[in-house]
Amino acid sequence: MFVLKCGGSTLDNLPAAFYQELIQLKQNGFDPVIVHGGGPAISNTLKTFNIEPHFIDGLRVTDEATLQVVEMVLIGQTNKQIVKNLQGVGFGFSGMDGQLIEASQMPGPLGYVGQIENVKPDMIKQVSEMGYIPVIAPLGLDQQGQSYNINADTAAGAIASALGTSLIVVTDVPGVMENGQVLPELTVEDVNQLIEKGVITGGMIPKVKAAMDALKAADQVIIIDPCNLSKAVQGEAVGTKITGKVE
Repeated sequence: MFVLKCGGSTLDNLPAAFYQELIQLKQNGFDPVIVHGGGPAISNTLKTFNIEPHFIDGLRVTDEATLQVVEMVLIGQTNKQIVKNLQGVGFGFSGMDGQLIEASQMPGPLGYVGQIENVKPDMIKQVSEMGYIPVIAPLGLDQQGQSYNINADTAAGAIASALGTSLIVVTDVPGVMENGQVLPELTVEDVNQLIEKGVITGGMIPKVKAAMDALKAADQVIIIDPCNLSKAVQGEAVGTKITGKVE
């Protein structure tokens, strides 16, 4: 089993061949779990409602109106589009279903943005064992039934950690870049230094932080572009591999 995180901007450009690859990997005995974002689609829909998107450190500020749009787009649009592209092999749900992701409100000015308290991986395993590819929208619930928008990278890292498996982040760049070159392997210490130096910035920060969350249970996290999926799954050296343990 491996967890595959696909960002919203990446999803918009994925070819049909990518989904065929996933279906083939499932048929060959691999067990993909997809956690997806939907940022551009959410921002575009917000603008149709005359709501201006706002971000802090790569995370979407989420008031009540924004949360309704996030739920509508992630669950009703993006999730089901991925399921359709998987041609009957995909099984879509969100972190709210069965309280798969238990969340609480993140402190600070972000509004209804959740931090993850617990992940219950049994439902994911059961769906996978039934022969489907789980497709998960990154939303969570607290004990009172309040829903939260959760960064997809963070959700993917926590799910990989709960499953005790590796995380592959599919993004629109071939890996962590410095001076136009992919850095093939980084330790947790390297990542922290690159954030401090300003080499890793913006939306890449939650990606590498999610990678480090996953390393609490997994041996490695790989950040790749869509062309290198099968190579990454089969252990070839592609993208940026992040290794090490987080205390």
